[in-house]
Amino acid sequence: MPTATQRDLRPFALAGGVAVVSVGLWWLAVAHGWLGPDVGRGDRFCEAARGAVVLQPANTFSNAGFVLAGLAIAWRAGAPGTTIAANPRLAAALGVVVVLLGPASAAMHATQSALGGHLDLLSMYLIAAFASSYAVTRVLGRGTGFFAASFVGVVAVCELVERLPGHVPVVDSPANLAFGLFLLVALGGEAVLWRRGTARRQARWGLASAGALALAFAIWNLAKDGSPLCHPDSLLQGHAAWHLLCAVAAYALYRLYASERVVERVSERVSDAA
Repeated sequence: MPTATQRDLRPFALAGGVAVVSVGLWWLAVAHGWLGPDVGRGDRFCEAARGAVVLQPANTFSNAGFVLAGLAIAWRAGAPGTTIAANPRLAAALGVVVVLLGPASAAMHATQSALGGHLDLLSMYLIAAFASSYAVTRVLGRGTGFFAASFVGVVAVCELVERLPGHVPVVDSPANLAFGLFLLVALGGEAVLWRRGTARRQARWGLASAGALALAFAIWNLAKDGSPLCHPDSLLQGHAAWHLLCAVAAYALYRLYASERVVERVSERVSDAA
């Protein structure tokens, strides 16, 4: 076991192992056509499909940002004194979730297959489930069991919503709407915790995460077919910028979590002294 002054390499080893296995499986699946035929999934994000193994190179390889962000989270999770609430294992879990965003999203953009599209959405559900469940768990003062049940419940709800037909303005689909709503739950939960003042946190990381995500969403809406900013044959794609900015937002969110330190209330100190 690492001492109080030694870095714990287990979170990084876990995230690194997940990265190697998931990216390796992604490449085998793309190269051998395991994800199924091209059905045009994700083709509305401007970049034209190339006649190559990877159909959308810019939108595909920009997902490396998620893998790097997840590894960075896992590396910092092993630093001495790191805390994410009372359970530092959650930091390692967040690193793994962020790593998986990379190959899952790349599966859709590389193949434009139906299964690739579902993997992309599933990875989005995982990060939204983590952020919303972690916020609600802390707001309600519950434990790891509640977090786990909430996490599974959010993913299940998103999976069910994904099956609803129809178009949703601004966000395109019911699945994207569910993803966005659970991110708003996470944001609302963090705001409640901030107003309570029960923890001291470095607000700049929260602002950085929210700002990067807001900019990414604006670009996501502008980087679609029919937009004046859409240049299908260019390797400079707005949707690729969306991936990179979302990776920044995920890393900044972890830094916000890790900066949290419990603050003892004055009334509690007075009561203890009496």
